[in-house]
Amino acid sequence: MSGESCARQIKQVRNEVLVVLKMLYPAALQGEQILRALLAVFPQLEWDQLKKDLAYLCEKGYVQRIVAEIEGDGRATTWRRRWFRLTSSGVEVADHCVEDKALEV
Repeated sequence: MSGESCARQIKQVRNEVLVVLKMLYPAALQGEQILRALLAVFPQLEWDQLKKDLAYLCEKGYVQRIVAEIEGDGRATTWRRRWFRLTSSGVEVADHCVEDKALEV
């Protein structure tokens, strides 16, 4: 895959993560559930790539990791079992009220 098409797919996946989480806003989804939802659109998507995209979206403040009470401090929880929720900033980006160059396709 060329660099341009790879970058385009990364942006598309990140946008779709926001869309999936927006459908359930303000509820949260586990990483595994997000992956399964995206596999219908991106059948070649691998967990390692989605993990990077979730980390990016968390760093930008669009997605928030939620630590369940049963997790304790949550650091030992695998990424697939971690819960993620869209933030109010993420809703604005998902609704295209705010632009982010790293997410524009």
